[in-house]
Amino acid sequence: MDDDEARTRLLDAAEALFYAEGIQAVGMDRIRTESGVPLKRLYKVFPAKEALVTAYLVRRDLRWTADLRGAVAEAADPVGAVFEWLAAWFSEPDFRGCAFLNAYGELGTGPAAVLDVVRRHKAELRELLAEAAGPGHEGLADQLLILVEGATVVAALDPGPDPARRAGKAAAALLARAGAGTR
Repeated sequence: MDDDEARTRLLDAAEALFYAEGIQAVGMDRIRTESGVPLKRLYKVFPAKEALVTAYLVRRDLRWTADLRGAVAEAADPVGAVFEWLAAWFSEPDFRGCAFLNAYGELGTGPAAVLDVVRRHKAELRELLAEAAGPGHEGLADQLLILVEGATVVAALDPGPDPARRAGKAAAALLARAGAGTR
């Protein structure tokens, strides 16, 4: 097993375990066991848990954001597409809320590298929402971000598509009032 394979296996195990059970609840020994990566190789690839948590969040951010951007890219109603995508995500059987807010909730302003990834993820989501709102309506991004985040938190407590649908209706009303939102 080379370092690239070990990294992939470790990140796969970390993502599954951290998202399902929490970062603090899962130790490095559990990650090692689940990944099948020898302890020496684990610490060669990720010298500390903070490095593993940061890499997990970076990888999740890249995938999550790319999936959302893909769903919105060609939509006639890009903001509506955001909330449709969220409804599908909230309906997944393993949905446990936002991994980034979960990490922040567990670690607070703890490890700076982790906090940096969380902040960058939220800034990128805000940028995506500004693009979806359309030219001249970028200022709606903060309000749309609050609707997305609120729906995500509500869905974490009560999984299913309804929080996204309700937030999507609020977003549509906001956009209609501003004369924005469709291409």
